[in-house]
Amino acid sequence: MRALSGDQTAAPLSVDRLVVVEVAGQDDYELLRPEVILAFHELCLVKDHDEWFMGQLDDDGSVICWSSYGSDLAEAIRGL
Repeated sequence: MRALSGDQTAAPLSVDRLVVVEVAGQDDYELLRPEVILAFHELCLVKDHDEWFMGQLDDDGSVICWSSYGSDLAEAIRGL
């Protein structure tokens, strides 16, 4: 993870936090149930049902995702 991203501070986070994804055309967020959360400074990759979502870690510890980056972790990391 660190070698692929080039971020030596990259680390897994606890999944015990609020994680949502923005849904185009809707005012509300969709709740995700993360299996894994990987932090790269303020950006995060969140795995939910074999799909990786890109998001941002908020000051309160929650994560707001804006897009799916597919099922391949290496490709999702390259998308950082």
